[in-house]
Amino acid sequence: MKRLLLAILSIAAFAGSQAATAAEKPIIMKVSASASPQKSPPRGLSDATIEQAIRMKLAKSKVGKDGFTVRVQNGIAYWEGKTDVIQHKGAATRMAKTAGASAVVNHIQISEAARRKAAQRLKGAAGDYPARYGHATHDQVGAHVTLGSNPP
Repeated sequence: MKRLLLAILSIAAFAGSQAATAAEKPIIMKVSASASPQKSPPRGLSDATIEQAIRMKLAKSKVGKDGFTVRVQNGIAYWEGKTDVIQHKGAATRMAKTAGASAVVNHIQISEAARRKAAQRLKGAAGDYPARYGHATHDQVGAHVTLGSNPP
């Protein structure tokens, strides 16, 4: 018991000395002239070029049917609109990023009906889990786990 206590105290003392040493070291950061906030789009693309690329992608996509509006300012794409398909919001963000936007501000609103539908699907999928993927059991100790044999 004494050995255990001595080992614990030794570890605590070592950890405390390491924390004190780390706290005494100054934090040095290198700042270069290029570290200023980015004001222009990446890869030399103009806002108009990025916006045109987004609009072309939008026209070819199912997302375009939602009637979203997009504008690009300083390389940042700004989305506005409403959708009944929850995945369209993420698709719009990815679309802008692949078109060259340095960042995306997505103000697309998802309808309440789409939110309810997604929640029901999640709830249904969680409730259906044992039937689709088998069931998990464990012994008294909890060290052995057996999975059911029902494949997906």
